[in-house]
Amino acid sequence: MASPFKLDDELKGRVQQLAEVRRRSSHWIMREAIAQYVEREEKREARRQETLDAWNEFEATGLHVTGVEVGKWLSTWGTDDELSAPECQK
Repeated sequence: MASPFKLDDELKGRVQQLAEVRRRSSHWIMREAIAQYVEREEKREARRQETLDAWNEFEATGLHVTGVEVGKWLSTWGTDDELSAPECQK
């Protein structure tokens, strides 16, 4: 899929400068930047969807764990008295 696009002169210069410093082509720099952006945004969207799914499940079931319970549990991590994860409640 060829997708030509135009860069403004300032950004084009920055890409070229970085390409020279990294001893890569401008094309490689742009492709790498786009790949990293797409990967980051895919992860962000997956987290957003997980959040929505969790909210929908909470609305349907009412099951939850309070912040205090989670904090108490987390404060024991790495200690000899590590607690089990708190149980969900209504």
